[in-house]
Amino acid sequence: MTPVPSVANMVLHALGNAGADIVFGLPGAHNLAFWRGSPGLSTPRLVNVRHEQTAVYAADGWARASGHLGAAVVTTGPGAANTMAAFGEAAASGSPVVLVASEVPLRLTDLRLRRTLHQSPDQAGMFGPLAKAIFKPRAPQEVAQDLARAIAVALSAPRGPVYMDIPTDVLSAPAAPVSSPVQLLDPFIDEKALDHSANLINSAGPIAIWAGGGVISAGASAQLAALAAHLKAPVFTTFSSRGVLGPTDPSNVGVPPHEPEVEDLLASAEVLLAIGTDFDGMMTKNAKLRLPRTVIDVNVDLERTSFGYEGVVPVLGDAKIAIERLVQQTKKRDDGLISALPGLRQRVWERLSADPRTQEACAFVSSVERAATGIAGGIAAVVNDMTIPGYWLENYYQPERERVLQYPMGWGTLGYAVPAAVGAAFSSDRPVLAVSGDGGFMFALGELATIVEQALAITVLLVNDGGYGMLRYDQRKTGEPMPGVDLVAPDFVQVAAAFGIASEHVDDVGAPLEKALARALAEGGPYMVVCDASLFPPKTTSPRWDE
Repeated sequence: MTPVPSVANMVLHALGNAGADIVFGLPGAHNLAFWRGSPGLSTPRLVNVRHEQTAVYAADGWARASGHLGAAVVTTGPGAANTMAAFGEAAASGSPVVLVASEVPLRLTDLRLRRTLHQSPDQAGMFGPLAKAIFKPRAPQEVAQDLARAIAVALSAPRGPVYMDIPTDVLSAPAAPVSSPVQLLDPFIDEKALDHSANLINSAGPIAIWAGGGVISAGASAQLAALAAHLKAPVFTTFSSRGVLGPTDPSNVGVPPHEPEVEDLLASAEVLLAIGTDFDGMMTKNAKLRLPRTVIDVNVDLERTSFGYEGVVPVLGDAKIAIERLVQQTKKRDDGLISALPGLRQRVWERLSADPRTQEACAFVSSVERAATGIAGGIAAVVNDMTIPGYWLENYYQPERERVLQYPMGWGTLGYAVPAAVGAAFSSDRPVLAVSGDGGFMFALGELATIVEQALAITVLLVNDGGYGMLRYDQRKTGEPMPGVDLVAPDFVQVAAAFGIASEHVDDVGAPLEKALARALAEGGPYMVVCDASLFPPKTTSPRWDE
């Protein structure tokens, strides 16, 4: 008798067909069907991680680096609950991730027992405030249809994570022969609102552009460069759109608007054209950032067009369509605020480099930038954690292209870098640099085993300042006591050695760090560089907004 694929086999096959070449997961008593053979169906590679939180972080890291669907499979109850921090980060950052968790068997649910192994009163309900959609198929014939819808919801703009749970006996059941193609929503634009916006731009003085992650999601980076050149407009990038323009593009501002010279330039525009952004609190200093009087806000989600500023002109629609139409409908300009950009980043950088508080941080950024962009075979992808070194890199490092710089600013989750780097490492042949502090690294210590097991080209840069450096700065600034911020830490070089990972220690963020990173990235395999440093936070951190 010919073996029949199971529902679990069909789930993996559908996720792979939708772009999830790698599925990250952790086996448990209820979801082992995912790890059994798949007769007659091609399925993506299933990579075991050491914690369910990592499964979703890795799926998110893969999605950000590749632009494709991220996918994770976990077990029931605590397995699903362990993903919550990572799922919330994917939700806040708009990452297209499908999380499939097992549920207790239907045969046990039908017995109406008070409690069975791993059972939760409402497992799916935990994800309600975060998920873009929730699906709970309870029969084999429902799974294919619900999964096709789940994939479509995750990938359709605005992108976001979707949760699905399937009872363990349904996962093991033969797959129903149901054809369920994935149907994404077609891109659209509000023609009337866009026409009005084009007229505003044509009748206005200097224009500035604020580009968010929606530009990258829409595949509109090249079109954005053309529009900026057409309008002679500087382009300000958000945490999620870094690299949308290359460092040499004449329209790329290259430094955050939190720096006073850059904020002055932004505020001097008469109209700000914002595309694919949610104007989050960290980028706008909780709506205190000075913006032009008129803001044209192009977004696929109307809820994101209200962000605490007056003078907002909402345009509901796709970023790529909007940009292409605005090139056609607006007048080409001979001059504009782009003329203020030559030398701007250099002036800001020289000021920061001359400030005794930030000199070391500038040297750190320069060392990482030279090492990550100078390796043979192309640039490294840099995945940052919520840590002072990550804050500096996310805002002042100059990525060569989109999708090579990651940062968990959506939700601000600590412990993102190492597990997300696992996902990013599968997206291309380029090496990956995961930048963590000593506190955040300990959240994902076990993933060193995953990195070794999968022989991933990941270098972990662990910047050790002996605790939670940002919290320590906050407390020092306010003159409060400092309990809980100084941490006992192991010898991280010996920890790496225990996992069989080559490592080295440096205590200088200048040339020694650059050389160590260059060696590590050229090695092409697991590596750890431990650097002792305590960096002063940048202006993008909230305690420094009002300085």
